[in-house]
Amino acid sequence: MQANTKEWIQYGTAVAMIASGIVLAFLSFFLNNYDIAEGVLWYISQALIYAGGVFGVSIYFKTRLGEFEHRAKQEIAEYIRSTSSTETE
Repeated sequence: MQANTKEWIQYGTAVAMIASGIVLAFLSFFLNNYDIAEGVLWYISQALIYAGGVFGVSIYFKTRLGEFEHRAKQEIAEYIRSTSSTETE
């Protein structure tokens, strides 16, 4: 299994939920005399909440991990510089 398989599954299900919500809304609208049923609206809202959660959490953690990685690299570089400067003196 590849390293990013989990992300592909998350993104795939999120996109599938959005697509299924759109299709269900169109079908309900055109097959019910231009009226969307209450249950369909509930399903659409749940699909959007799920997709938003998947995309939002993923972006949040990637951002935080990137910031942490950047700070860690800076600290390591600073430590190496300070160690090498004390050795040369």
